[in-house]
Amino acid sequence: MNLHFSPVRMDASLQIEREGDCLTLNGQPFDFSALAPGQMLPAEAITSDWFTGPVWRDGQELHVTLRLPHGPVPPNTVQTGLDLQVHQDGPVPLPALSPETQP
Repeated sequence: MNLHFSPVRMDASLQIEREGDCLTLNGQPFDFSALAPGQMLPAEAITSDWFTGPVWRDGQELHVTLRLPHGPVPPNTVQTGLDLQVHQDGPVPLPALSPETQP
């Protein structure tokens, strides 16, 4: 699964868990297993503000675009967006979202 993130200034937090083609965002599950290769689901068809772009399947790979919330001064690694490849089920680690947690 490929997660594409669009940084946005907001005080909310995001927790993501993956189980196969299902993503759980802050406790709310979204199952994309019915999406066939070559199909796309527009963000407007998903009942969540976390999705900022379509969800699509390229071959067997699922692509999902989500908001990445950050504080008033985001670290450089977050300002331009971020892509993650997630190969395992379980919690998805997100990058540090505030400058004080940067190395």
